[in-house]
Amino acid sequence: MLIPLLKGILLGFSIAAPVGPIGILCMRRTLTLGRLHGFLSGLGAATADAIYGFIAGFGLTLITSFLLDQKVILQLVGGLFLVYLGVQTFRSKPAVEAAKATGDTLFKSYASTLLLTITNPMTIMSFVGAFAGLGLGGSTEAGYASAISLVVGVFTGSAMWWLLLSVLVGLLRERIKGAAFLWINRVSGAMLTVFGLVAVLGELVEFLD
Repeated sequence: MLIPLLKGILLGFSIAAPVGPIGILCMRRTLTLGRLHGFLSGLGAATADAIYGFIAGFGLTLITSFLLDQKVILQLVGGLFLVYLGVQTFRSKPAVEAAKATGDTLFKSYASTLLLTITNPMTIMSFVGAFAGLGLGGSTEAGYASAISLVVGVFTGSAMWWLLLSVLVGLLRERIKGAAFLWINRVSGAMLTVFGLVAVLGELVEFLD
């Protein structure tokens, strides 16, 4: 089961690595709130990746079909939530001191990215294609074991990327002072808002067509 595990790690790392709204959110939180907030933000996305990987790996076609049928609604919700986060980020003022790592704020960092990633059901298509390409399925005992190993690998690989990103960006944080944080909030907030608006408008155009 080592080979599927290694394949899963590479798959999870490669799916997480492209910089999108989650990456921007993770970097901004690392810079303004600290490494732990940034890492937990990424871990929320890694959890969603593992959930979708599980669904794809075990061939849960009923759930897969439901998610794809509700694609427009889910992505509208995700897009609107992204716009909300973007506006809040743009308007927020830099903290005078480092944020305290309370359970509530850490949970919000984790849960918000979990919600954003889980409302993008097209992610599951990446895993369906990858699992099919790797010849893995859940129809036999060996298939179940391979699928479990691959899903664990996907979560591990994704988490490794977010840990690496938060550590590297955290090193940069120590060199950033004062007003720079305000511009970080404004730029990242604007980018998140654009990502959200593109998602919402894209789904509305598709729905109207």
